[in-house]
Amino acid sequence: MKVEILRSATDDLVEGYRFYEQCSPGVGGYFIDSLYSDIDSLVIAAGMHRKVFGDYHQMLSKRFPFAIYYRISRNIARVYAVIDCRKNPAWIRNRLAK
Repeated sequence: MKVEILRSATDDLVEGYRFYEQCSPGVGGYFIDSLYSDIDSLVIAAGMHRKVFGDYHQMLSKRFPFAIYYRISRNIARVYAVIDCRKNPAWIRNRLAK
């Protein structure tokens, strides 16, 4: 399976990096490495995660309180968002509906 990270998800990753880097220098880099590792695992594990908010699959990060939202189409897992799980579920639903 191929994995494609859309611009919206890349922007989410940059935002998370800035947040954690501001909290403690070096943690932002660890955040990025960890989330990209989780996303890379979709090559093998895409489709195994539960569906939420319609056709979106939700994969929880192993090390940070973030969820990766993706859809599968024509053997490609497209990552649409990487969102902090502490956000209001209604906000997440609205974000994914865009």
